[in-house]
Amino acid sequence: MSNPSTDHSVHGSGLYASAPENTSERPLLLQMKNIDKVFPGVVALDKAWLNVGQREVHAIVGQNGAGKSTLIKIINGAYHRDGGEVLFEGKPISFSTTHQAQRAGISTIFQEINLVPFRSVAENIFMGREPRKYGLLNWRKMNGGSADILGTLGVHIDVKQPLMNLNVALQQMVAIARTVSFEAKLVIMDEPTSSLDEREVETLFEVIRSLKRDGVSVIYISHRLDELHRVGDRITIMRDGETIEESPLSSLTKLGIVSRMLGKEIGEVAREGATGFGERKKVFPGAPIIEADSLKRGKNPVDTSVDVRPGEIVGIAGLLGSGRTETARILFGADHAESGSVKLKGAPVNFGSPREAIKARIGYCSEDRKAEGIIPFMSVRENLTLAALPALSRHGIVDKAEQQAIVDRFISMLSIKVANPDQEIRQLSGGNQQKVLLARWLCLNPEVLLLDEPTRGIDVGAKAEIHSLIESLAGEGLAVLMITSEIEEIVEGSDRVFVLRDGRTVAEFGSDQISQDAIITTMAEGHDSPVAAPAGI
Repeated sequence: MSNPSTDHSVHGSGLYASAPENTSERPLLLQMKNIDKVFPGVVALDKAWLNVGQREVHAIVGQNGAGKSTLIKIINGAYHRDGGEVLFEGKPISFSTTHQAQRAGISTIFQEINLVPFRSVAENIFMGREPRKYGLLNWRKMNGGSADILGTLGVHIDVKQPLMNLNVALQQMVAIARTVSFEAKLVIMDEPTSSLDEREVETLFEVIRSLKRDGVSVIYISHRLDELHRVGDRITIMRDGETIEESPLSSLTKLGIVSRMLGKEIGEVAREGATGFGERKKVFPGAPIIEADSLKRGKNPVDTSVDVRPGEIVGIAGLLGSGRTETARILFGADHAESGSVKLKGAPVNFGSPREAIKARIGYCSEDRKAEGIIPFMSVRENLTLAALPALSRHGIVDKAEQQAIVDRFISMLSIKVANPDQEIRQLSGGNQQKVLLARWLCLNPEVLLLDEPTRGIDVGAKAEIHSLIESLAGEGLAVLMITSEIEEIVEGSDRVFVLRDGRTVAEFGSDQISQDAIITTMAEGHDSPVAAPAGI
């Protein structure tokens, strides 16, 4: 194998007909050889392979649709492979359920939270293995144990409350707590930091290091490439269902990883920038199409002021709990402000529900794609046209021809990769699911689009496509409010930026003031930051 640190050529598809010899210094815990998996109309895996050493943190990267999720679902028993061989601790395995994999010592944290929202935090952590005393549930032991496990993750909450009372980040920490509480030999983490703030990310990394010290191996899947070198030992790169390369992480730069994921030369990737946005930093004169002034809301403290003009991309930056999502939900009528005002085209509005906001030509893509976006067991066609059904129906009957025309148009326009429009949306990659959600609003011809974490859990290739699409929509006059935790996205994609902290708008940056250092400093220090421009400039 060539040394990736010196060989800048792009590795082509099908570099290896089968897995090479073990390149890890550690004995192997898991071996996957020549794995095939075919779905109707789609080859998900083609002779893919993976080697994971004992006491190793092994990263897997690739664009959406590269086969990462399919590979791990074969490991944990969610999918049955069509070909190939899997060895765990040197013995052949073929799990038919995730429970079998769990009993064998393989535990998984999925990107989309897979817990029961109406059960308590403690019940979710101990589900399926509840402690009992005299045949009855031992609530004291279960609640105490849950609190102790979460405490090791730096989370101190009432474990008796329903899971649905927690925000996405805390739900993710509960999922992590459940997984690490098993006596696992292999822990699989699929985008575990997608909903976490920096402090929580550092806590998770310490948990991973602790697992490794205890002899546990970790498979770590993430689109946040900056994280890989901080926690990983080796990396497997996948593309189009095939394993392209396996290397020590120390031998690959971030740029080298991206070039192999995309199948492009390193120089080509470097020229294209960190995101798919072109040159923004524009100034838009005239009145805002939508503006919020001093919004406040109950136990989720919000005291924010933002505005967006037609054709403008306005970024909202802030840490978790800063009030970003709460602001978007108020603008969309999903929540109601206790005080403050919202104006649309200069006129006061008070949306009582999302239905009223939709009628006012406002669209909203939630940060939680699974819980508040897609309807997983419905088709791409049904998901895409969900908001348009009233306009497509006559006397309660949907005009199928008109519906199909809309679906065909947006599948083509947004390059949505789908076997056919009747395929269940849950079978699509995260990037393609996000495109369907964007199409859901675009088919209504909105004037304002609220995007909350529009590229959460999406690979660099799909991100660039989403960025380019957002920029194109703004170029056609759409007003875009973009909430994102990724600073590069904010800096490269925004014409103006509002920074929120502790539920307040603490700064507004104009087109010539936007920089990574200024935004990060203001997020951390608020209005006391010397580089932050005052709100309302």
